[in-house]
Amino acid sequence: MNTPLCAQPSSPSETWTWDVFCHVIDNFGDVGVCWRLCRDLAERGHRVRLWVDDASALSWMAPEGHPRVQVLPWNIQNLASMKAPADVVVEAFGCAIPEAFKDRMAESARPAVWINLEYFSAEAYVERSHGLPSPQRTAKGHGLDKWFFYPGLTQRTGGLLREPDLAERRARFDRDAWLQTLGVRRRPQERVVSLFCYPGAPVNALVTALRKAFSMAPSDEPILILAAPGAAQEMLAHEPLGAAAATGSDTGTALRWHALPWLSQREFDHLLWSADLNFVRGEDSLVRAMWAQVPFVWQIYPQHDGVHADKLQAFLTHMCQGVDRPLAQSIQRLMLQWNGLPFGQAAPADPPIQGLPPLRAWQTAIQKWVQTLMTQQDLTSQLTAFVRQRRTRVAVDENP
Repeated sequence: MNTPLCAQPSSPSETWTWDVFCHVIDNFGDVGVCWRLCRDLAERGHRVRLWVDDASALSWMAPEGHPRVQVLPWNIQNLASMKAPADVVVEAFGCAIPEAFKDRMAESARPAVWINLEYFSAEAYVERSHGLPSPQRTAKGHGLDKWFFYPGLTQRTGGLLREPDLAERRARFDRDAWLQTLGVRRRPQERVVSLFCYPGAPVNALVTALRKAFSMAPSDEPILILAAPGAAQEMLAHEPLGAAAATGSDTGTALRWHALPWLSQREFDHLLWSADLNFVRGEDSLVRAMWAQVPFVWQIYPQHDGVHADKLQAFLTHMCQGVDRPLAQSIQRLMLQWNGLPFGQAAPADPPIQGLPPLRAWQTAIQKWVQTLMTQQDLTSQLTAFVRQRRTRVAVDENP
């Protein structure tokens, strides 16, 4: 039976070198998560090498870099020229580090702690699998343990990435001042919606639902959609919003939108903090939407075998615990429909989005849930504590 991992943080003076391996598949989430981890480790005094096969997204995601993070192309030549593996090796999302590198790990005077950082999930198997070893045999026959580390929402998981100063930065944030740096001036009582989605999201149905929801508000509130590059902008460009709406000019139109550039991770946080409702996609954006503490809709990465449906439902079940049944059903309906998944006994002829949950009640529920999540120790603290345990046990075994 898996027992809870020690939650004691590492000493501030106890720092190590890290090799983090990342394989970019077809979006930015993997390298986004890896960079946040690398930066957080570096801010705590560790030195990190990030090995990535496509670092192009970091040019806008993290243009400032970090003095204690070295980004290296993941290729045979670079790995061969490396003097020695780091104290800790993180294999992000099962990216399969090279066999020759594993042998070098095993042949080190003190083998590295080998971590397999898994994808986030709220499914039950995460608690059962978190912290378990996976004995490995290298090409030369050396034995190594790879340890599974699962991000999650409960105390029996590895937690979520959350920088120590996040709450303080959010408390100091001025959304209107930040919006003006983008050339956007928010109109009186205007609601802000951020939109970051995969192709295929029912954006046209969302526009209809937004118009209906906010036109029914007591003040007939106008709406500003801040659209991220990619699918969101491409689909909004085909909506009948008019050219004036697309420019963001104040022409009296109730719903307008503004095309955003690619934002750095810090600026993307600011975007989420600026909004009254966030539509996000993938894992990294989901976690940041949680910390924004405003209502959000998550578009999960679709998988051909359909397992993403179970993953989304597990997340919704956790998020809606303790929420009044009508509100919980409304939230679940919207998020499932946004992902093209059925809710209850919905008929094929039903519209893709059947309205939005009441925003104030939704906001209260989200804040209550996130405050509970923030009592959990963050992922980086848990990861460094776990590494310290492993290194301590190895040292004891070497010096009985």
